[in-house]
Amino acid sequence: MRTPLLWLLSPLLFIQCAPPEPEPRFRFEDRQREVPAFSADSAWHYINEQVEFGTRHPNSEGHRQTKDWLAGKLQEYAGPGAVYVQSFTEEGYEGEELELHNIVAAFNPSNGDRILLAAHWDTRPRAEEDPEYPDEPLTGADDGGSGTGVLIELARLFSENPPPVGVDIVLFDGEDYGRPGELDFYFLGARYWSNNLPASGYNPRFGILLDMTGGVDAVFAKEENSVRFAPSLVNALWELADELGYGEMFPDERGALVSDDHVIVQRHAGIPMINIIHHSRAPDGGAQFPPWWHTHRDNMEIIDRTTLQAVGDLLTEFIYNRIR
Repeated sequence: MRTPLLWLLSPLLFIQCAPPEPEPRFRFEDRQREVPAFSADSAWHYINEQVEFGTRHPNSEGHRQTKDWLAGKLQEYAGPGAVYVQSFTEEGYEGEELELHNIVAAFNPSNGDRILLAAHWDTRPRAEEDPEYPDEPLTGADDGGSGTGVLIELARLFSENPPPVGVDIVLFDGEDYGRPGELDFYFLGARYWSNNLPASGYNPRFGILLDMTGGVDAVFAKEENSVRFAPSLVNALWELADELGYGEMFPDERGALVSDDHVIVQRHAGIPMINIIHHSRAPDGGAQFPPWWHTHRDNMEIIDRTTLQAVGDLLTEFIYNRIR
């Protein structure tokens, strides 16, 4: 699918969202609803499909091909008219004009009670943490590919098993374009989406961002911005992970402050959003990321089905059986 989906009408223009709570609160008792089975094999496949397009940094051929593939998969699962591509341009380094595309899909669009799931689908144009090839773009199996792969698998489940709430999936572009320390060039897609929301009054209950959710030996500490934005949501999800047997992967421990798309969404759109991201708190208080972060080791060899299954099981149980 190579033709841009600009002709599609936004499925969210007619959605009337429920009034937001000041801070989302949940009662997470088991509601005895049927929960469809998340397939880690399927999520792995969707990650591999992205990686096979090559590097997916803005303006690359892999970026263009992946955009069309992602839009096509979401249209397959969400149905005609339920997907649109939010295309825009931004000025990059040395005057480069970046062609960027957020990809948005709505499931159960008539339900005004909505939640937001997001990930970034672009990859980094340089691997500055790599000692051998720091200036070359990377394929980003985990950083970019994994969160997107999990969401495409969830989209498949939503198509076969309509969720009890409205769910919007947003794949942000341009998250990882910037150079270290230059935050104005990061989170480009989230900035644009947050300032150009799909409908007047659009305000889902909360958002969950997935970033680096497929790596081996993953540890998801409680990211500190997330705890500030929506503490009850963070605590409830981490308690649920422990209940499901994933407590070691989701430890009840303080993480670091991580600048990511969720901070932009909270700041510009006012949507309380948390981040499930593979990291831990370093002794100096900063974020410690996995050893393949921003290196060429971020390939399919470090993608672990066990991690994908844990994240998928947590989200499916949460969405289908625990939200009131």
